[in-house]
Amino acid sequence: METTRQAKIARLLQKELSEIFRQQTSKTHGVIVSVSAVRVSPDLSIARVYLSVFPSGKAPELMESINASAKTIRYELAQKVRFQLRKTPELAFYLDDSLDYIENIDNLLGKN
Repeated sequence: METTRQAKIARLLQKELSEIFRQQTSKTHGVIVSVSAVRVSPDLSIARVYLSVFPSGKAPELMESINASAKTIRYELAQKVRFQLRKTPELAFYLDDSLDYIENIDNLLGKN
């Protein structure tokens, strides 16, 4: 069960990370990265960030790049939330492939 504080911090992190990724992906034309969800651990030390990548074919190489630059992303995030949070949580990035799953279900239902 997520506490109110965890939910508020998750929303704050999602908003700021979305802005960071929007700025970064404006340089790479044709790729969109959106933050679909953020889950914060009960002790607020770890944040699991779920990313949705379009087009999904570029997702593996993009996730590898994002994981390689996780410390830089955390630093940028810390600069943005320094007045709201005392400590910025460690970031763990995961690929959210729920949109691909939904598309696959739609394709399977459309064949019948």
